[in-house]
Amino acid sequence: MNKVTVYTTTTCPYCVMLKNFLQAQGIPFTEVNVQRDPIAARKLVATTGHMGVPQTEINGQWVLGFDPEAIMALVK
Repeated sequence: MNKVTVYTTTTCPYCVMLKNFLQAQGIPFTEVNVQRDPIAARKLVATTGHMGVPQTEINGQWVLGFDPEAIMALVK
């Protein structure tokens, strides 16, 4: 079972594309909106060193931005 977490903001078009892509692939995911959750936002930056979204954690590996190929390479 894949553990997929997508970090998003409310206004990010690439976040919507990413969520739609995961849904189309039948990949379940948890969404964390860092715009609404400042603690999660700080933790994300501390972990990855990046402010931008989307960022996706897949089984402990990180994908920055909307990168379907990288995502599919990490999904088991």
